Amino acid sequence: MTQLPPFLWTSEEVTFATGGETSGYWQSKGISIDSRTIEPGDLFIAIVGPNSDGHQYVSKALQKGAVAAVIDQPGFSLSCDIENAKLVYVENTITGIENLAQFARGRTTAKVIVVTGSVGKTGSKEMLKLILSEQGQTTTTLGNLNNQLGLPLSLTRMPKNTEFGVFEIGMNHAGEILPLTKMTRPHVALITTVELAHSEFFNSIEDIADAKAEIFEGIEPSGTVVLNSDNPMFGRLYDVAVNCGISDIRTFGSQDNADCRLVSFELGAAGSSVEIQLHGKQIKFQIGVPGRHWIQNALGVLCSVDAAGADAEMASQKLKDMEGLKGRGRQHIISLPGGTFRMIDESYNASPASMKAAIEVLGNAHVDVHGRKIAVLGDMLEMGPQAEIIHEGLAQILVKNEIDLVFVTGQNMSALWAALPPKMQGCNSINPQKLSPFVRSVVRPGDVLMIKGSLGSKTGLIVDDFLKLECDLGGDTSMPHAQRKIEKGAHAL
Repeated sequence: MTQLPPFLWTSEEVTFATGGETSGYWQSKGISIDSRTIEPGDLFIAIVGPNSDGHQYVSKALQKGAVAAVIDQPGFSLSCDIENAKLVYVENTITGIENLAQFARGRTTAKVIVVTGSVGKTGSKEMLKLILSEQGQTTTTLGNLNNQLGLPLSLTRMPKNTEFGVFEIGMNHAGEILPLTKMTRPHVALITTVELAHSEFFNSIEDIADAKAEIFEGIEPSGTVVLNSDNPMFGRLYDVAVNCGISDIRTFGSQDNADCRLVSFELGAAGSSVEIQLHGKQIKFQIGVPGRHWIQNALGVLCSVDAAGADAEMASQKLKDMEGLKGRGRQHIISLPGGTFRMIDESYNASPASMKAAIEVLGNAHVDVHGRKIAVLGDMLEMGPQAEIIHEGLAQILVKNEIDLVFVTGQNMSALWAALPPKMQGCNSINPQKLSPFVRSVVRPGDVLMIKGSLGSKTGLIVDDFLKLECDLGGDTSMPHAQRKIEKGAHAL
């Protein structure tokens, strides 16, 4: 495996890439646009955003060890005296970071894989990171940096001798993917699936598919598109790819003619056993996280690995080490007086497809004899005028998966609450912070608790409460009235 250089950027490269001006010579080990995350040796870029101006934090960044700062304000002066402080002046720092990203992409010979889709982007990206890192020097999107600023930042952090670059592209409006894919110039473009997500900004699921298909317009010559043949939008995506002149289109799914075909699988409470066929060869492997959706994502990942020229069979064996991500399926064992319960954190995002997948994981979870399956659900945001109907439709899924108790928070979740059988109704509150103590008062040893909602629904606050108050859970006797009401039936706040 290639060794990384001791530095990421030199002053000459930065000034050349951005067309900026600087004095002196320096080398940076990293790039940051947030002074709170500065590490010694980083280059700080002062971005002017809608809520803050990075120029206000240049001095702080330099004091924390940044080797230089990129600015775009004429006459800018530091608020403190830092000896030999280095400033790079550019016309616009946002354009500057985009130019750095394009330079970083152009100087590497890495195989670049880009992932988009309505759901499964981050999970697929993390699987690719896990399995490709064994086969070559791999750079990936950090966290969820997949938008108009996050993706360029991710590209600037890619060393020139990277062998595999894996980047995630997100969107919630048409036209957002196009400039990002042209900047990234992928060799392999994976679309995990197309589902109703951000539907507030689209007239139909076909429009969502067309927005995802923008990724084809930046693909490298002789590049590969990887599509989910089980998805209803497959034919539409396939036709757009062909019209873009792409000849190498590979498929994954359960269809008999899929290039990466699902042969069989066995779902477990902690993971799955999977058998696939790739290029006519049978491959068996384990996935270390539970859920049918993880299996589907793994098919797309392995198809992409193969398209990038890496060893897909070797990669598949590494998937047993995959773990749930924070806010996207990470599981916690939390102590209570008399035992423990399991909490599944799905609090980062929510769409109809991801809600269904998370509820199915809870439905398949193993519980003790007296244990229950409890769901805490927050609003799915950006659902448009059909929001109430979409939320109400979750009731059938919850019943089918034999969920024992459901707590809801948010305006739209009231539609689900009204559709639930009374015996399943736990508590309903517009405010997640008010709901949290009621959930805590009910959970007992042996239960499995799943918490899910869009980030803006703030169900993560309930997750945080459980993690902070672990020692007090179950022993909270300060809310006996709430306890009695919930055990007797429905309760609304």
